[in-house]
Amino acid sequence: EKDKAVGLLPINKQSHLRPLSSINQINKAISILKGKPKVKKTMWSRRAQEYEQKIISGKIYDLAEVVRDLNKGNDSSLVDQSYSERQLLEKAYDRILNEFQIVLGISHEQTQKKLDKALKRTQAPE
Repeated sequence: EKDKAVGLLPINKQSHLRPLSSINQINKAISILKGKPKVKKTMWSRRAQEYEQKIISGKIYDLAEVVRDLNKGNDSSLVDQSYSERQLLEKAYDRILNEFQIVLGISHEQTQKKLDKALKRTQAPE
């Protein structure tokens, strides 16, 4: 009331949610994660927008591509990344990690190890 703001909440928007990935889709996503990063030579702001759109899409393969392309291999190289790169990587990594954990039915730590192995990472992002 003080700011005269109106709050709107979505009701019954489940039709816009996609079902959880299948094991086959998880396996394909893992193979995407194992692939070679495909980083375009466009300006960072443009790539950041594309990554953000892929994350928002919620598609498991798009998430895997973002994680693969922004992953640098270990924690020490995270220092070389800009703040916005780290933010996008962490957002995509967390989303894919959570879906993998649910679909595979294993612990958070086991899922993280599986992801990090596919990414050839020495340690997960904080």
